[in-house]
Amino acid sequence: MRNPLNSYIEAIPPSGIRKFFDLVAEMHDPEVISLGVGEPDFDTPWHIRKEGINSLTRGKTFYTANAGLMELRKEIAVFMKRKYDLSYDAAKEILVTVGGSEAIDACFRAMLDRGDEVIIPEPCFVSYKPCAIFAGAVPVVLNLSPEHEFRLQPEELEAAITDKTKMVLLSYPNNPTGAIMERKDLEKIAEVIIRHDLFVISDEIYAELTYGDAEFVSIASLPGMKERTIVVNGFSKAYAMTGWRLGYAAGPAVVIKQMMKVHQFAIMCSPTLSQYAAVSALRNGDEDIQMMRDEYDRRRRFVLNRFHKMGIPCFEAKGAFYLFPCIKEFGMSSSEFAEEILKEQKLAVVPGSAFGESGEGFLRISYAYSLKDLERAMERIRKFIESLRNRQQ
Repeated sequence: MRNPLNSYIEAIPPSGIRKFFDLVAEMHDPEVISLGVGEPDFDTPWHIRKEGINSLTRGKTFYTANAGLMELRKEIAVFMKRKYDLSYDAAKEILVTVGGSEAIDACFRAMLDRGDEVIIPEPCFVSYKPCAIFAGAVPVVLNLSPEHEFRLQPEELEAAITDKTKMVLLSYPNNPTGAIMERKDLEKIAEVIIRHDLFVISDEIYAELTYGDAEFVSIASLPGMKERTIVVNGFSKAYAMTGWRLGYAAGPAVVIKQMMKVHQFAIMCSPTLSQYAAVSALRNGDEDIQMMRDEYDRRRRFVLNRFHKMGIPCFEAKGAFYLFPCIKEFGMSSSEFAEEILKEQKLAVVPGSAFGESGEGFLRISYAYSLKDLERAMERIRKFIESLRNRQQ
């Protein structure tokens, strides 16, 4: 019998995050605390849930237009202009997708020919490289440095570009590091991109979760960049709507038209009740975002302070809801560290290696949990680190 599997798919390893959390699930231990899930711990705000319920009671259970409800696309356009000073035509330049992940996948398929190279800075979200491979493209990994707070440097980008490079994927605020790119950083990157006539996917799913004096800036808002950038965003993180599975892409009409073709044949349309609920999120959700952002910021500062007290190097991440502490002093891989602390302290964290080779020697810590849970978790980390240091003496 011939091999029934696609060799490209077969060669892609499973998600490092899922692989690790299978170990957690197998323990069946209620005492295990997890700092690993990248998901808001807040319930979806009531006015959003209510709109979803209302859409069901009104019988709004049919397919929408492939590109999404026009009402929703218009609200997305208003939101993009109000928040990021970006103007998009709701009819031609916005596509509603099943989460931001589908938007990235559809964008790769619509824009990349077989053999095209896409530069993917790491550490990064686990789906980027596989999606590029699914599209027949070649992912070119660019390893970022903690010395630069995991910000992409223009000279690093310049060195990675070849005559086959077509696209750069940017993901800021970043999962897993919590790193951000400020306007001055993006302006330097934009110069390189324009000079080499490249395109950009800007994954901005954490755009609303930026802290302190940092201000989020979309690279699409810089001169000369809107026409060569596809902005990907969604409702999962900012509005605590992960299970509603709703995202969107905004970009040049010529690209969105082809992305919709991929979406049309693979998906048909995004969930109808989620789309109606998202209209309420955009119209009435600013206070919800502010409340959640303030609480995440409080947790961020608490966890960061605890790591500093432990003597664990950890730069001040200013976005998303993750920290990326360095555990290289202990002479063990990030996977070994994660497995041992799970066994000894019943604490689940994600090894940095799950996000690429440059993540080795780090851990991804999510602070999308209550302060009570974070206090218990950080105490377990302290005890584990203390035991490791005692063994080294």
